Amino acid sequence: MIPNLPTALTWLRIVLIPVFVGIYYVPDAWLGATARDWTGMAVFALAAITDWLDGWLARRWHQTSAFGAFLDPVADKLMVASALIVLVDLGRAEAWLAIIIIGREIAISALREWMAQLGRSRNVAVAFVGKVKTVAQMTALIALLLWIDVIPGVSTPILGTIALWIAAILTLWSMFHYLRLAAPHFAHEPAPAGDEARAPQGSARADPAHPSAR
Repeated sequence: MIPNLPTALTWLRIVLIPVFVGIYYVPDAWLGATARDWTGMAVFALAAITDWLDGWLARRWHQTSAFGAFLDPVADKLMVASALIVLVDLGRAEAWLAIIIIGREIAISALREWMAQLGRSRNVAVAFVGKVKTVAQMTALIALLLWIDVIPGVSTPILGTIALWIAAILTLWSMFHYLRLAAPHFAHEPAPAGDEARAPQGSARADPAHPSAR
C-alpha cells in the first residue's frame, strides 16, 4: 500500500487541469481536431476516475484526513469549472448554463464551510439528488468534450447538451435543497466570541453574588 495515495491522486487531478486545458489550445499542426477531442476527453475522464478512486481508497485504507476532505472538493470544482469554460470557448455549451453550475458550486462550498464552523456540517452532507446531478454533469462534460458520434444512432453533441440541461436543473434543485436544510440555522447563528466574552462580565457586575464579582 502506498502511503497517502488518496491524497496523491487528488493532487494528480489538480495537476491534470493545465494539461487538460492546454490540449485544446495546441496548434492544429501538432494535434488534429479529432485527436484533440479524444485526448481532452480522455484526460478529463481520467480525472473523473481519480475522483471516485481517491475517496474509495481513503475509506478502504482508513486514510481520511481533514486536509484530504478539504482538497478533494476543491480539485473537483476546479476540474469541472475548467471543462465548462473550455466548452463555452469552443461554442459547445451555453455560457449561462456554465455560470449556473459554477456559481452553485461556489455557493454550496461557502455554505458547507459556514455550517462546518457551526458544527452542523452533517446538515448539508451530500444528498441523493446531488449524486444524480454529478452523474448527469460528468456525462454531459465527457460527451461535449468528445463531440464525436461513437454510438450508432446517438448524437454525442445532443446527448451532452441534454445531460447538461439536466445537470443545470438538478444543480438548482440541490442548491435549494441544501439552503432549505441550512435555513433554520441562519437566524440562530451563535454570537461572536467577543460578544460572548463580554456578556458574563456584564452579568457579574449586575449580580453581586456572581463569583467573579467578589
